Amino acid sequence: MSFELKTTPIDGLVLIAPKKFADERGHFEELFKVASFKTAGHPFVCRQVNRSVSKKNVLRGLHFQRSPFMQTKLVQVTAGKIFDVAVDLRRHSKTYGAWHGVELSLESGEMLFVPKGFAHGFLVLSDTAEVQYFCDEEYAPKHECSLRWDDPALAIAWPAVDVIMSDKDRNAKTLAALKSSKAI
Repeated sequence: MSFELKTTPIDGLVLIAPKKFADERGHFEELFKVASFKTAGHPFVCRQVNRSVSKKNVLRGLHFQRSPFMQTKLVQVTAGKIFDVAVDLRRHSKTYGAWHGVELSLESGEMLFVPKGFAHGFLVLSDTAEVQYFCDEEYAPKHECSLRWDDPALAIAWPAVDVIMSDKDRNAKTLAALKSSKAI
């Protein structure tokens, strides 16, 4: 296998460390292969690739899509550094409402595999950051939702509180409000 899987405290949420093959010219990494992900127990077929470029302290998220357009995402930083967060929204999960955060950077080369049923977002830690996410479903605007980044019920330990964000993200709903509205 061309990568190492690192488990997280939340079932299904996996940190992926591609193996680097280096010599005097530089290095090579195999970032994704359908067969490898399937063998590892994480079948994934990419249907859409997104890229965002953001400046320091920009917070994007926490985003998710409702059924039947829920997305699995493979998140990779191609420049800079971010604090990447996934929140478990799977109602029958023993970790429902739990979050996990990890620093991702070009230097580390690690990627986060975020399965269906999670909200996802990130905070830019470097002067700028470029993030690519590979999704197994296409964007469906009518099924998009946002979870409030500073919901006290989640108590996410963001490394900054003076953040820059869109009005949509600033006005996102809490976990309780999303649950009572049957958005999740």
